[in-house]
Amino acid sequence: MRRFFIAPEQIHEARPRLGEEDARHVRTVLRLQPGAAIVVFDGTGAEYEARIDAVEERQVCIALVRPLASGSESSLEITLAQAYLKDKKMDQLVRRLTELGVSRWQPFMAKRSIPSPDEKRSQARHQRWQKISQEAVKQCRRSRPMRVETPVGFAEALEISRPCDLKLFFWEGPEAQPLHRPVDHPLPTKVFVMIGPEGGFDPAEQHAAQTHGFRMVALGPRILRAETATVAACTLVQFLFGDMGQNVLDKA
Repeated sequence: MRRFFIAPEQIHEARPRLGEEDARHVRTVLRLQPGAAIVVFDGTGAEYEARIDAVEERQVCIALVRPLASGSESSLEITLAQAYLKDKKMDQLVRRLTELGVSRWQPFMAKRSIPSPDEKRSQARHQRWQKISQEAVKQCRRSRPMRVETPVGFAEALEISRPCDLKLFFWEGPEAQPLHRPVDHPLPTKVFVMIGPEGGFDPAEQHAAQTHGFRMVALGPRILRAETATVAACTLVQFLFGDMGQNVLDKA
């Protein structure tokens, strides 16, 4: 069934309505008729089976049929701290990280980050990233979008990591070790992952992260592009500690 976002406050309305963009998509692209079955989610983890009640000129009204149990959210809370990359690379990462089940995305400015947008442009990009994540949720069947935070500086990103029980700093230096699942240690519930910009982290940033309790980890012998490293790192973390490979590891 087709999936659509519905504002949480609409759930308790007598006549819930889809958002303007989704309503237009229903009318002009999908051409769904009253009675068509759909799924709606409110971005907080709740999903419902619903049916289209009325297709009007400026709105699409729905009727909620029953709540649905969502099993697509990872039990592992991953925060991905991403150093600023060039515009389109960041846009593409938002979609991919949403699909991979990342809970929270924290952009930050590293010393070697090339773009440095002004406040107005930064706000516009933040709104675009939120929209991209929400759109990705419809396709990948998550029940909530990835939380997109406003950009911060490197030092502030380190402070944000404090509540996490596993902090990973992906680094190509000799101090970095392959990431593996520790034996006889409880699985982490909150993981903080830091990925650098196109030019990599500055050694001073690596030292600062190490003093904040980060593990220096590597992604093998090859040098990956920044956007490739981000996807590879999140996939590996989700496999080792989350829901992508847990059953395989537990049976090993």
